[in-house]
Amino acid sequence: MTDSNMSELWPLFWDAAWETLYIVAITLTLGGLLGLLLGLGLYVTRGGGLYASRPVNLVLNVLVNFFRPIPFVIFIAAVQPFARVVVGTGIGNPAIIFALTLAAAFGISRIVEQNLVTVDPGVIEAARSVGAGRARIVRTVVLPEALGPLVLGYTFAFVALVDMTAVAGVIGGGGLGNFALQYGFRQFDTVVTWTAVIAIVALVQVVQLAGNSAARRILRR
Repeated sequence: MTDSNMSELWPLFWDAAWETLYIVAITLTLGGLLGLLLGLGLYVTRGGGLYASRPVNLVLNVLVNFFRPIPFVIFIAAVQPFARVVVGTGIGNPAIIFALTLAAAFGISRIVEQNLVTVDPGVIEAARSVGAGRARIVRTVVLPEALGPLVLGYTFAFVALVDMTAVAGVIGGGGLGNFALQYGFRQFDTVVTWTAVIAIVALVQVVQLAGNSAARRILRR
């Protein structure tokens, strides 16, 4: 493959870029919501928490700790049978989104929990002293107080998901990672490979800068 072939691959490149954004956006939305719920569950059920429950906290911890350390390439293969049941196929973008959503949920849950435990207990006690209910404290005190760090945490999750989309090419998914592997690495074309790499780096940098900026504005309030 010569350098001139990159000009012929631009339509495929833009399709791959769109696929990456599409996969990551859906995954971050679904996995982010599930991760937020899991993280909140871990936080509020821990000892001294708003809904302290040792059995529930133990179950949630075991669940998260079981799935979170599994390398993603192995995780994809492990959840393929479930993907076939849920989305009707074990390959392609639907299966990737399913696997990424689950992996993201378990990873993000720890990010959420770790950021929530940094909230000053004195703020929570002050809210309790004026009669605020537990659910209201979570909604109006805990989450707003941890919002800045949470934005940074979700920005980190976005970067990790972009990385995972490249690995997901092993089950026939699209995206820039798969584009680089199929048309660059396997064809020994460094121009194509580095075009995809630069695009991925640029995407990550833009999102990271936006996340840092949003977190700074929130923390200054």
